[in-house]
Amino acid sequence: MQSIPDLKNNISFDDFKAEVLNDYRIAVQSRECSLLGRREVLTGKAKFGIFGDGKEVPQLAMAKAFKKGDWRSGYYRDQTFMMAIGELTVEQFFAGLYANTDLNLEPMSAGRQMGGHFVTHSLNENGDWNDLTNQYNSSADISPTAGQMPRLLGLAQASKIYRTEKGINTTRFSNKGNEVAWGTIGNASTSEGLFFETINAAGVLQVPMVISVWDDEYGISVHAKHQTTKENISEILKGFQRDSNNKGYEILRVKGWDYANIVETYQEAAKIAREEHVPVLIHVLELTQPQGHSTSGSHERYKDKARLLWEKERDCNTKMRQWIIESGIASNEALTAIDRTIKKEVKQSKNKAWSTFLKPIQQEQQSIISILNTVASNSVNSVFISKIKDDLEKITEPTRKEILIHARKALRYTLGETNKEKQLLVDWLNTYFEETQPKYSSHLYCETDKSALNVSEIKPTYDEDIQQVDARIIIRDNFDAIFQKYPEALIFGEDTGNIGDVNQGLEGLQEKYGQNRIADTGIREATIIGQGIGMALRGLKPIAEIQYLDYILYALQIISDDLATLHYRTKGRQKAPLIIRTRGHRLEGIWHSGSQMGGILNLIRGVYILVPRNMTKAAGFYNTLLQSDDPALVVECLNGYRLKENRPTNMGNFKTPIGVVETIKTGSDITLVSYGSTLRIVEQTAKELTSVGIDVEIIDVQSLIPFDINHDIAKSIAKTNRLMVIDEDVPGGASAYILNEILNTQNAYQYLDSQPKTLTAKAHRPAYGNDGDYFSKPSAEDIFEAVYDVMHESNANEYPKLR
Repeated sequence: MQSIPDLKNNISFDDFKAEVLNDYRIAVQSRECSLLGRREVLTGKAKFGIFGDGKEVPQLAMAKAFKKGDWRSGYYRDQTFMMAIGELTVEQFFAGLYANTDLNLEPMSAGRQMGGHFVTHSLNENGDWNDLTNQYNSSADISPTAGQMPRLLGLAQASKIYRTEKGINTTRFSNKGNEVAWGTIGNASTSEGLFFETINAAGVLQVPMVISVWDDEYGISVHAKHQTTKENISEILKGFQRDSNNKGYEILRVKGWDYANIVETYQEAAKIAREEHVPVLIHVLELTQPQGHSTSGSHERYKDKARLLWEKERDCNTKMRQWIIESGIASNEALTAIDRTIKKEVKQSKNKAWSTFLKPIQQEQQSIISILNTVASNSVNSVFISKIKDDLEKITEPTRKEILIHARKALRYTLGETNKEKQLLVDWLNTYFEETQPKYSSHLYCETDKSALNVSEIKPTYDEDIQQVDARIIIRDNFDAIFQKYPEALIFGEDTGNIGDVNQGLEGLQEKYGQNRIADTGIREATIIGQGIGMALRGLKPIAEIQYLDYILYALQIISDDLATLHYRTKGRQKAPLIIRTRGHRLEGIWHSGSQMGGILNLIRGVYILVPRNMTKAAGFYNTLLQSDDPALVVECLNGYRLKENRPTNMGNFKTPIGVVETIKTGSDITLVSYGSTLRIVEQTAKELTSVGIDVEIIDVQSLIPFDINHDIAKSIAKTNRLMVIDEDVPGGASAYILNEILNTQNAYQYLDSQPKTLTAKAHRPAYGNDGDYFSKPSAEDIFEAVYDVMHESNANEYPKLR
């Protein structure tokens, strides 16, 4: 983007003209990309397309107000904005459409997301921070509607923290908190709860956030009358408008095709947000969607002729063109010449992006064709292999999928052959997978030396005269040490601040560190997580507290779709090492039972899941995570805060290793695997089992993701030859996950002399009360009898039937 002259003051007409014409070129370029992009999808070169046509002019205005250091949290129609700030070229646009896996050519996601999902790189290839104050910043987009809103809140709140809190090293992250977070959303998506939750939270927090609502009156085929009360989002948000007595929003309205007014509107919004730290909502009206919602259908199916004619007349590019001519800035002939030049350039860039994308795949195709020729010449099934080779050779624009299908089918015809030609094919396939699979699978977790797996264990130390305290004291004092050690660390959640959390694990810390660092929030789990994601993206060390594990369901979509995929979908070029603190396990009743672990495990891959059995272990996990780049969910034991534990002397420094199990008790007869609060019941039962001659080995998982990276459980089973997984989750939940890891990843099945068993809760949530818990989740008696039954099956004489 060129430097932006002040369009209102002290600017020559020549400068003004040059600026306007440059904007026009970008608008035409973006529109041509949308038009050609749709054709590429319909011809099969690209899989799917969703474009920003009809939104070009307001995005140009937004780009003018956007400064280095600012952040965008938008959605998949913001291509014009990205082009205007100089962060998206035409070739990159088409490289994204074709899913080019080369990050240098497709810097948005290296082909991992469909086109239209935009990002800038916060990290270099070593995982170190770039200077975010000296670049334009875009957080990585996600497709789920309104999913960008919670993160937007955190991006804006970071500016508030950087402006108000002393002692934080702001180098590379902030210039006195002057950065604005810019959000974009379609009018239909404002119907989502995430939008309203974010709007309310930003109004409460008073953070520098500007939200643009692109209003074209439709959500795919559904008109605004079915979406929004009064068919007007700014109308129904009037109650958020600030006044002389009440803080709130500044709400602005502008027509999306009115170039001059919309530029002025965005300059006004930026000034309010940047200087006053007041959130602003800009309702951009009368926009159009010339090609419909996406390549999956045509808007002619649901828009009548009158509406289609209206959209043609109100097209923002057309209106801008008319205004330029009427204002004497350029003639129709001059603009037509620009149109022709831009169209030619876009087509050339599209063709170059396609040939660049195709070339390495064609080289891979030729490589395997040569090998198949060799294999065929020395195989009894030469005819069949040659046919496969010929079919592959006929494909002029191959995919890697097609290459592998042909190569792997050819391999089947070499069954029983043991010659060097077959080995050549086998080696090629193995190497191809080894080199190619990471293009699609890498960076789910941190892969630099900042990985949490690289943080070494430091054990707690104790005074000679060991002091026993309520376990909550250990958590509290460790957090105290954390907030002294890390000025950029902060924690927030429901009841987190004033009362020091519901279990007093933060008692007195708000008074010591202030309301910004130890903060209460409203009851709004999704945006609590969003605050954490946004602030972590900007270099802070946030800890987002979800009061109970059950409540994480309210935020699960944001954790799953945004946090868990962030490092992966940017191929390691953005990070949000957010720590999510919660508590669960063994509380009685349907709604506070903490029994959704199986679902959580399968939905948030990309986030570590840590399940400490006591508060010392939990504190150690926090200390470990704060020295790493991986996001994590830490589930403290809800019924453990009042239990006595030995108080360590090295608060803030001892570290629990991640991905490492702990053997709580050694034994010879059977390996019992569990975690969290249930582990205490297992320990109790182990003592009772000794009365009938059963010696169990107990292993505390500690970390569900990653799971037992040293394969210590398999080593235990090699000794005991029996396995039981005991878990309070429903059948097929976390116990099935654990069993799969032990049997299929660790290959421990080879050591088993008895059927591996799982002992879980019943298939429902726990009923209320002591009796409800007893009949819902594994009890000591359940564990005793289940273990005894395994031993009875192996040796009925020594262990006669119990019942």
